[in-house]
Amino acid sequence: MAINHRQALQMLWTDSCSVFVRQEVTDEETKLTDFQEAALLENEPCKLSFETLSVATGDEAATAAQTVKLFLSSDRTVPAGSKIVVTRGERTFVFSCSGEPGVFFHHQEIPL
Repeated sequence: MAINHRQALQMLWTDSCSVFVRQEVTDEETKLTDFQEAALLENEPCKLSFETLSVATGDEAATAAQTVKLFLSSDRTVPAGSKIVVTRGERTFVFSCSGEPGVFFHHQEIPL
């Protein structure tokens, strides 16, 4: 049985994520508009990737920065600014504001 590229890539995705967006909700009595979190995706297979960048600035201590990317299927739509909760085993990572996704043929990469 042949396995396609997308299936092979997704075999590496052992994490799961839920994506939340903020939606406008109007109170019928007061007519005031507020925002409420709504689940867009739940328990989607994904892969969370961490990259640590060390920068020597001439100071005595080097500065370290971390880049985090989420790999997700390209057939899902995740708007920039979404809250993303990733579960890896017993650990949970919460990212409050996602970046603009880079969409490729078999996957997308979302900066967090």
